[in-house]
Amino acid sequence: MEEAIEIHVAAEQSGARLDKLLADSLPDISRSRLKALIKEGHVTLAGEAQSLVTPSRTVKPGECYLVSIPPAASAEPLPENIPLTVLYEDSHLLVVDKPAGMVVHPAPGAERGTLVNALLHHCGDSLSGIGGVRRPGIVHRIDKDTSGLLVVAKNDIAHHGLAALFAAHDIDRLYTAVVHGHPAPAAGKIEGAIGRHPHDRKKMAIVTRGGKEAVTHYRTLSHFTNRGVPVGAEVECRLETGRTHQVRVHMTSIGHPLIGDGVYGARRAVSHRLPADLRGAILGFGRQALHARRLGFHHPVTGVLLGFDSPLPVDMARLLTALQTASEQ
Repeated sequence: MEEAIEIHVAAEQSGARLDKLLADSLPDISRSRLKALIKEGHVTLAGEAQSLVTPSRTVKPGECYLVSIPPAASAEPLPENIPLTVLYEDSHLLVVDKPAGMVVHPAPGAERGTLVNALLHHCGDSLSGIGGVRRPGIVHRIDKDTSGLLVVAKNDIAHHGLAALFAAHDIDRLYTAVVHGHPAPAAGKIEGAIGRHPHDRKKMAIVTRGGKEAVTHYRTLSHFTNRGVPVGAEVECRLETGRTHQVRVHMTSIGHPLIGDGVYGARRAVSHRLPADLRGAILGFGRQALHARRLGFHHPVTGVLLGFDSPLPVDMARLLTALQTASEQ
């Protein structure tokens, strides 16, 4: 059952942010959880039917806020009947093509609708106990807004075997990215240890201390220019290592962040000299333009060499078409 709580605004609380008011009034609930409740529509202003969705709202004396706290989620992820694109499956593992927008494993604020939830429904008990309660079968992952290929273990033997392949960097992982500008040189090797950004814990960065070795080989497949302005490039990235945000951090480090990357490319200027439709295609691309296109490895149980390719998703194909069309003008 949901728990409903009334929060009244006192005179001395006037002008406070809504999320701070709730955090002060409900000390047993974290501020981040309260922000999530506001955004999910669980907080309303008494007398108004419409839910509030802005944690930064300024509160006024005499207002009364109604907080509906849903029951606690299960400690273990629940199976959900979510469609999966399965490229390969046997009794030991499966290879899936993850769409952009799907989180790989449950996390605070993303408890449902994840790849793990879908896998638990698809595979049933064969995933139990692998990789811990929260990440059954998951040997590696890709970002929520990155599309493409993942291999998932269905038993302990496959899990340990795949983990050993990843640890030895004996996995063929090829990504397609669309970046701002024209990389120079057109192909090369990027090396730089990756760790938490020293000033922004939500970001990764190339660091001199405390990071993990990371190596990316890149090659420009095509580049796009409009009216003399270097607009973008389609780049192939082959990973020697698999660090968090590796392609995004490494391409940004050489001055060519991914189109649509709001974390690492947010400050990248898009020239006002570009046609409006092209600017719109670039600025309106709603995720980092990154796709895990190829995955190859020796089967951890049979030893057979397996290789899989995933076509570019529709949104990235359309972006490349827009860039190509503008480049021909």
